[in-house]
Amino acid sequence: MLLYVKEMDEIFAEEILSWKYEAPYDFYNNEYSVDAVRELMNHSYSAVLDEQDEIFGFLCIGESAQVPIGIDFGAYPKGFIDVGIGMNPVFTGQGRGLTFLTFILNYIKGVYGDAPLRLTVAVFNSRAIHLYEKLGFVKEKEFTRGDIVFITMIRVFKET
Repeated sequence: MLLYVKEMDEIFAEEILSWKYEAPYDFYNNEYSVDAVRELMNHSYSAVLDEQDEIFGFLCIGESAQVPIGIDFGAYPKGFIDVGIGMNPVFTGQGRGLTFLTFILNYIKGVYGDAPLRLTVAVFNSRAIHLYEKLGFVKEKEFTRGDIVFITMIRVFKET
C-alpha cells in the first residue's frame, strides 16, 4: 500500500470530522464545527492519503497531539516530539495499523531525524497500545481526564 502526506485543507478536515467509529472507539468521534475545522487546519495536522487519493488517516505534531489536562500531571516534559494519529474508520480493525504507523514514523524521521517521540493514548485502546509497543514505544506517564485514563508512551532512539 502506497501512502503519502498532504497538507491539511478544509475538504480533508471536514471529511475527518465526519468519521464515526464503533464503540468503544466512538470516544474518538468528533463533532463538526467551525472551530473543529480551524483546529485541524492550524498547520500541525496533515492528511495521509492512499494510492486512490482517499484519506487513510491523519497525523498531528506538537501540542495538538497532547491531551491538555496532561500538562497538569507532568505528562509532557520538554525534549519529545508529540505525535497524534487517527485512522479512517473504514480501515480500522483490518491489520493495517502497522503499515500506517510505520509510514508515519518514517515520515517524522525524515523531517525530525531520530528525535525522541511521544504518543498519548486512552488506556482502553488496547489495539493501539499493542501496536505502539510493537514499534518500540514504552509506557511513561498515566493521568485521568474525567473517567478516561490516558498514558503517554515514548520511543527514544539509542546510539549504537
